Formats: sequence, C-alpha cells, structure tokens
Amino acid sequence: MCTHISERASIDPSTSLGMNCVVQDNVRIGKRCEIGNNVVIHCGTVIGDEVYVGDNAVLGRKPRSGPTSIRKTDEQAPLVIGDRVVIGTSAVIYAGTKIKDDAMVADLAAVREGCLIGEGARIGRCVTVECNTMVGKGSVVQTGTHLTGDMIVEDQVFIGPEVCTANDKYMSRRLDVILKGPVIRKGASVGANATLLPGVEIGPEAVVGAGAVVIKDVPAGEVVVGNPAVALRRSNDIKDHPEG
Repeated sequence: MCTHISERASIDPSTSLGMNCVVQDNVRIGKRCEIGNNVVIHCGTVIGDEVYVGDNAVLGRKPRSGPTSIRKTDEQAPLVIGDRVVIGTSAVIYAGTKIKDDAMVADLAAVREGCLIGEGARIGRCVTVECNTMVGKGSVVQTGTHLTGDMIVEDQVFIGPEVCTANDKYMSRRLDVILKGPVIRKGASVGANATLLPGVEIGPEAVVGAGAVVIKDVPAGEVVVGNPAVALRRSNDIKDHPEG
C-alpha cells in the first residue's frame, strides 16, 4: 500500500490524503480538503477548497470509446471541482465536467464528460449523468436515476428515484439522428420511476407523477400522470407535490 503524488501536482499543506492515493501530473488541490483512501485523481484536475472525496473515487477520468461506439470521444479539458463539494465513495467523474460550489455527487454515482453540475445541486447514490448534460443550481436527482446525454435540468428541479430518460427516439436504428434529451424547466418535479422520452420538455413548476411515461411536452404548471402521461390538474391547485 502506498500513495503516489506527482512532483508536478500542487496540494495545499492543509489537505489530507488517505492511503494508496494516486495524484497525477498538474493536479491542483486547494485548502482543507479531505481525500479518502484509494482515490485516483487524473492529470490536470482542479479541486477547490474544503472538498471531501470518499474512498475509491476516480476523478478526471478521460473518456474512451469502444470499437463499436456510435459517439466517438474527443479530447476533454480537465475536471474542475468547486469549493465545499462532497464526492461520495466510489463515485466516478470524467474530465471535461465542472462541479460548482456546494454540490454533492453521492456514493457510486457516475458523471460523464461535458457535464455541468450547478451550485448546491445534489446527485444521488447510483445516479448516472451521461455526457453533455446540465443539472442546474439547487436541483436534486435522487437514487438510481439515469440522466441521458444532451439533457437540460434547470434550477430547483426535483427528480425522484429511478427516473429514466432517453435521447435517441430511433433507438440506434438510424445513425443520422441528432441526439436530444429531455428539458426540465425551473421548479419542475418528476416523480419516482417516471420515464421521459427524447426531446420532451417539462415546463416550469410542472409535476410528473410517479411512474408516468411522458411522450410529449408538459406545459408550465401542469400535473400529468399515467402511461402515456395525461393532464390531471394545475400544480398551483395543490399545496404539496404528489411525490416527496
């Protein structure tokens, strides 16, 4: 068991590292951070002040395409993590992503390249955030959710556990399609186990009930339920969302 720190890495003396960590070239780690055991921090990663990183996390991993991958990866800028961020045990965060101040990426979560996790946002346990997806300020994505690539989640959005989203309406049967994930506007809520199909827009303050399958846009403030999802009422007609 040993810790390897590149001579070209910069780590503030107030930061602590666990056992068996790997810190590669040009990594910068700020003040009063706590880095767990067996953490791997890839080249160029920038970590702010007072950041917690759990055991076995991998930060700044470069994406790599498989031989048959449709979307080929390209060179990415280093991962940038803001101040007071919490990174859970065994989380994996790729290069090319930015994690803003006070955000959380919980245990076993994976965040791909080209993503933006906004200030104070919370990415739950076992969540997957695919490439080029934005999660806005203060938004919550709960356990086991899959956020597809090319998706927008605006500020103060609630996404319940096990929500599934998609960005390819032809399911790989056509190669010329432009991938487009759902858009969830500010203040909207999506209940547990809901499914959002490619390109649908959930309007501001709208509510998608648990288990709903959304195949078309949901207007601002509307509550939809069922498969396929249909309007139930306006969200301003209820004091509490149906999914807590």
